[in-house]
Amino acid sequence: MNCKRGDVFFADLSPVVGSEQGGVRPVLIIQNDVGNKYSPTVIVAAITSQIEKAKLPTHVEITAEEHGLDRDSVVLLEQIRTIDKQRLRDRITHLAPELMKRVDDALQISLGLIEF
Repeated sequence: MNCKRGDVFFADLSPVVGSEQGGVRPVLIIQNDVGNKYSPTVIVAAITSQIEKAKLPTHVEITAEEHGLDRDSVVLLEQIRTIDKQRLRDRITHLAPELMKRVDDALQISLGLIEF
């Protein structure tokens, strides 16, 4: 499976435990492209269409119209996980560099790499 950082794929995230995001849903590839090329696994962030969820500094909104999604959605940078590439299904889109900058900022907050 060929994937690049910034790609959005459908992925099957089940089974899950507790409050983990599950089911077949869009995910954003956040792993670097060297890892994407050579590793059988990939690091992703879950995406939800429940945009009324609490607005956290770890959330990045993406519009359906501009990104080929069914509904406006939110990338949940507090819901990151490593999955096997076999969980990836169809590629949906690739996020623009400006949006990935917002993803990077939210990811730094999520991982405690910067003070918020």
